[in-house]
Amino acid sequence: MLFNLHTHTHFSDGSSAPEEYLKEAIRQGFSVLGFSDHSPVPFDNNFALREERMEEYINTVRKLSPCPTPNPSPVDEGSKWWGCQILLGLEIDYIPGITVPIETYRKTNHFDYFIGSVHLVKNVNHSNLWFIDGPDISIYDSGLRDFFHRDIRLAVSSYYHQINQMIITQKPDIIGHLDKIKMYNRNRYFLEDENWYVQLIEETLDLIRENQCVVEVNTRGLYKKRSDSLFPGPDILRKIKAMKIPITLCSDAHKPSELSLGFEEARKLLTGIGFKSLSVITHEGWREVSL
Repeated sequence: MLFNLHTHTHFSDGSSAPEEYLKEAIRQGFSVLGFSDHSPVPFDNNFALREERMEEYINTVRKLSPCPTPNPSPVDEGSKWWGCQILLGLEIDYIPGITVPIETYRKTNHFDYFIGSVHLVKNVNHSNLWFIDGPDISIYDSGLRDFFHRDIRLAVSSYYHQINQMIITQKPDIIGHLDKIKMYNRNRYFLEDENWYVQLIEETLDLIRENQCVVEVNTRGLYKKRSDSLFPGPDILRKIKAMKIPITLCSDAHKPSELSLGFEEARKLLTGIGFKSLSVITHEGWREVSL
């Protein structure tokens, strides 16, 4: 069963209209395609969905959803698409005290699921936000210097504590690219087997299990060559397997051509660790599918 729940269109920082992603999904034989553009944030940026386009985003994706089940016959002769369920989601960029709570969006009943992610890290002693993502490593380094005085333990701890707060207060369905904080670290500031870092991971995984979230296995770092491993990496995935936390496999696509990039390599790694299934949401709810 081929699917992807992490997809960005031109409504946020993706390249193309939703219809173009659906065309490619159908060409590849997808059973489920979930759209998850970045939720609005209350400051100028070039990555998030704008509030005034929210209704257009919802209506555009919903118009691509004529089929109630995977791989059905056409609903009627006028149906343009079939054979692929289309789901509507949001990737919530969680910043405490700044972004809109997930519950606000959940109450509208417009969305099928929510991915909770942290891209901008808040330091309680500083008004600026540390941007840990994007194509420019210098922004990561300058933020660490200017907002955290190069204290990598404080910076990384702030990242994971923000994720923890998101899990507890927002309860997203999916936790996006859990250890993305490592992307521009590249073993320059910390090692992932250091005790303090492992303790942060374990604390977050306990909360994920307690709040029954699904962990996204995100391939984007690999195929964009910004990371030497998946988000999360193999050591964390082994802990997730031991803790019986469900996982889903996503490409974090920003172009139609990226919908399934890295999936083959990821599946080999996951089966090697011992995973036997993935979680996917459909119009009937969450289900497990074999790897």
